[in-house]
Amino acid sequence: MKIIFLGAGAWGTALAYSACRHPAGHAVELWARDASQVAAMQVTSADGHRYNARYLPGQAMPPALRVRHMTEAAVAELCSGAVMADLCIVATPTAALRGTLAALADASMPVAWLCKGFEASATAGPGLMPHEVQAQVAPLLQAGALSGPSFAQEVANGQPTALVAASAHPAVRSALVAAFHSPTLRVYANDDLVGVEVGGAVKNVLAVATGLCDGLQLGLNARAALITRGLAEMTRLGQALGAKTETFMGLSGLGDLVLTATGDLSRNRRVGQLLATGLSLEQAVASLGHVAEGVYSARTVLQRAQLLGVDMPIVQATVDLLDGRTRPDQAVAALMGRGAKTELVG
Repeated sequence: MKIIFLGAGAWGTALAYSACRHPAGHAVELWARDASQVAAMQVTSADGHRYNARYLPGQAMPPALRVRHMTEAAVAELCSGAVMADLCIVATPTAALRGTLAALADASMPVAWLCKGFEASATAGPGLMPHEVQAQVAPLLQAGALSGPSFAQEVANGQPTALVAASAHPAVRSALVAAFHSPTLRVYANDDLVGVEVGGAVKNVLAVATGLCDGLQLGLNARAALITRGLAEMTRLGQALGAKTETFMGLSGLGDLVLTATGDLSRNRRVGQLLATGLSLEQAVASLGHVAEGVYSARTVLQRAQLLGVDMPIVQATVDLLDGRTRPDQAVAALMGRGAKTELVG
């Protein structure tokens, strides 16, 4: 099976490593936009290995992994069939998804994206989920998403991980399982693409809130409350968008939320921790050196919830904090000062 990754960030690179080590012997190519990054990844170091030093330092590339410059001409060749592939993985951030999918609009192979977020709207309308972006710019694509609780570093290390292959198309789900299901990576198929995307987007926002909680040293009780009530917010939004409730009890819902909200490798959680120390949002994001999708998607998630009449107080407090309308202590006070509720109805 030939698999091409468009985007060579940490997560795309880690999955490319995993696919390259698959017992089936896949042919894997990692395409990067930055020519200097491509050149650096093609250099063999003194220890005999190649590295993606920018995004996965210290993680040696599998020898069989090919690296290529992702030019417009190269993507056009991929679409036309001049470059053959059995599966294309879009490993760009959410902000770059629209342009990448538009370039792939005529592709015949299955396509899946890795990003977790809602697109920030450039108009007065609501921001869109990835599958809605695809419906606008590449409606004929057989497409879906690969999601779930996963840190790039652990997948690159070959540590046990479980993911979800989500698509309305059985052929896409089957291609993702064939590409990635291995002794170290379990892949479960799911036809609820909406639910998987909502879980992936909202958990990043909630992880910022949980990082703030931990940074303020509010305690484990507070963290558990935030995660649990955050899951309720995620589920309410998903239900309003047509998702299956049970999806949020699975890997892309509860599983990804727990990992991102509690794991020390979580960039979104780290943003919250840094804000708790008094850093500005700009300073916190700059210190990461990587994209934190929760920052990008928070306002769009809230906007979509408000249009649907879905109450998401934790997301609201997080957006207020990110936009500088409240301080960390004020955000906590606002959440704790809300009126009493019956648990199972919000």
